[in-house]
Amino acid sequence: MKKVLLVDDEPSIVTLLAFNLEKDGYEVTTATDGAEGYRLAISNPFDFIILDLMLPSMDGMDICKRLRQEKFDTPIMILTAKDDELEKIIGLELGADDYMTKPFSPREVLARMKAILRRTNKAVPAEPVATAQQEQTEDATEKIEVGEITIFPQLYEVHVAGELIEVTPKEFELLLYMAKRANRILSREQLLNAIWNFDYAGETRIVDVHISHLREKIEKDTKNPQYIRTVRGFGYKFEVAKT
Repeated sequence: MKKVLLVDDEPSIVTLLAFNLEKDGYEVTTATDGAEGYRLAISNPFDFIILDLMLPSMDGMDICKRLRQEKFDTPIMILTAKDDELEKIIGLELGADDYMTKPFSPREVLARMKAILRRTNKAVPAEPVATAQQEQTEDATEKIEVGEITIFPQLYEVHVAGELIEVTPKEFELLLYMAKRANRILSREQLLNAIWNFDYAGETRIVDVHISHLREKIEKDTKNPQYIRTVRGFGYKFEVAKT
């Protein structure tokens, strides 16, 4: 049974989400205080964390930031009452895997959570794997080399100039997907459907944020990227020099 940590200080939301999660077969632990939620997150093995943005004692942004700094890779979904793009972007930049703006549908929360769990290989066996995951059936020794970048699909490793770099699961999926389609223009909508495995209509800013993160890790000059090029009006292209 998958274990979910739900941290929110609104009793109605805790009751609603906990009921729907448990009904769907998840074991739910709840907290209404940020400090307590953080303590639970670092001391127990959870498969997923649902985290409110505004919490007493410690806010959701701080919890997310600390967990990522301490190398906890548990998927995190942020809940926010603020319909503010900046808040959403900051949450993603701090390492959150997704966000939901209140009010929301519990069914949509579950659908997005399942999509993230599939992508991070934490899904139950009966669940179908995400599109990007289906392609990763190669031998662990297989590698994709582009310039100074080497990607090991089965090891979930990326090396730049021989040095192992840290990437989040979502960044890895995005990089691998684009590298396998080198020199092809990929729209933001195409990348959303393939990597996030969910219809995020109108939420293409998520792609832009993660592309920016990848560039910071693999490009020598982020203002003049060598690998991930922006194709204005269309999307992005992972460029490989033709020999």
